[in-house]
Amino acid sequence: MSDLDLTILMPCLNEAETLAFCVRQAVAAIHSSGVSGEVVVADNGSTDGSQRIAVEAGARVVEVATRGYGAALIAGIEAARGKYVMMADADASYHFEHLPRFLPRLDEGYDLVMGNRFAGGIESGAMPPLHRYLGNPVLSAVGRIFFSIPVRDFHCGLRAFRRDSILALHLRTTGMEFASEMVVKSSLAGLRMTEVPTTLSPDGRSRPPHLRSWRDGWRHLRFLLLYSPRWLFFYPGLATLTLGLVLSAALLPGPLTLGVYTFDVDTLTYALGLVLIGAHITVFAVSAKVFGTQEGFLPPNPRFERLFKIVTLETGLLFGCLLLLIGVGMLGYAVYLWRDAGFGDLSPTRMLRLTLPSATLLMLGVEAIFASFFLSLLGLNRR
Repeated sequence: MSDLDLTILMPCLNEAETLAFCVRQAVAAIHSSGVSGEVVVADNGSTDGSQRIAVEAGARVVEVATRGYGAALIAGIEAARGKYVMMADADASYHFEHLPRFLPRLDEGYDLVMGNRFAGGIESGAMPPLHRYLGNPVLSAVGRIFFSIPVRDFHCGLRAFRRDSILALHLRTTGMEFASEMVVKSSLAGLRMTEVPTTLSPDGRSRPPHLRSWRDGWRHLRFLLLYSPRWLFFYPGLATLTLGLVLSAALLPGPLTLGVYTFDVDTLTYALGLVLIGAHITVFAVSAKVFGTQEGFLPPNPRFERLFKIVTLETGLLFGCLLLLIGVGMLGYAVYLWRDAGFGDLSPTRMLRLTLPSATLLMLGVEAIFASFFLSLLGLNRR
């Protein structure tokens, strides 16, 4: 049970230059807001005396052995005694006096209140152009598209939340992608989110930041993709499969001429290859969804669960066997034509229009059968 209204939490790794300023500013913000609160510094193994500086400035220090931005914050949230937690970096880039912008929204019932630096103002030199015009806008847009999240600044380090709501998400990532994980999992869990404007100032450190643009940007994007099997697997797989089927249907009866270009069995070969690739990726999509739901890092989807009541192991096996039978039938007809020609030469283009679809159906049938068994194995706990 929380015995304070608010914990202001800062992750820390060698922040001796700015830590005292940040802690004092946070303490002053708590006092001026009239709430009962504390300042917690989650120290990630500082060797510059940051721990002593934090205590002298009025903070409680939590030692975190596991390295990483996310690891420090997870430990700090667990150790917090406040009903609400406000987190921000200890580099003097965020303004703790903006606390009154966040608390009322939490009191209104929001679980997560994000700061929006683009709405509140980014001071000159506070954010590299690469982050300001590419990294943050692109990653935030990807997050909004993938997860329908009403947040325009996914990676703002100043945010406030209900401690019990965030603890219930069981956040896991230990690196910078923790910022995305909190927002994504909050959305998947149905938590209420909103944003308030805040300001970003140049940090007060003389050393380079811990953030590495391309490495940490990729980690954020990778996280967003892994938590959205629809966008990572299903939509690309469905698009590839559809394109392959349309092209195959157009080329199976005979050559297709468009202007000066004629498309024949060579194009058909690649079209059927698209069908196979699309089918593989779609199976990955379903497998990832089942696995993610079973492991608890993706929420149950009622429509998906209803689909699994219809598409069972047995229906998958029947569908796979049907594809195999059609493929074998086409192969038998091809052999019949070959025998009818005395097992001699046949028209390559004519025969490829039989053998290529036959081989494709045989491969799809085998995949359907074994994918059905695999998905049934993944879903054992569901039953």
